[in-house]
Amino acid sequence: MTIPNTDRLVPPALSVLRIVSAYLLILHGSAKLFGFPHVAFFDNLQLVSLLGAAGVLEFFGGILLLIGLFTRPVAFVLSGLAAFAYFIGHASRGFVLAPSLNQGEAAVLFSFVLLFIAAAGAGPWSIDAWRRRAPVAGASAAAA
Repeated sequence: MTIPNTDRLVPPALSVLRIVSAYLLILHGSAKLFGFPHVAFFDNLQLVSLLGAAGVLEFFGGILLLIGLFTRPVAFVLSGLAAFAYFIGHASRGFVLAPSLNQGEAAVLFSFVLLFIAAAGAGPWSIDAWRRRAPVAGASAAAA
């Protein structure tokens, strides 16, 4: 049984998924770069390190995702970052096919959610969608 008119909820739901995912990425990045929220593991983190680079990508990529600007390429890069985070930081701690045993569930989930966003796009509540709707300057003059 399907609920009538649920198809109209999919585009806004995509935007909500993007916005919430971006917020969580920004928090990951700000914990690494600025110490807020404080995560003891990131104390004395060097910016020129794998974790420092990940923090930069998470924070600034998260901001781009939050506003929905260049969503597809940013989400694709961040999906790869999350996959690398899993294989570099988590898979070696336990059975590679059991993320629940190596604390890698969030990295795996981020990777696939971001891969979906890279494929599906930003949704209607984004700068990318606004740019597609905005008329091109001079287009009406060319049509006349």
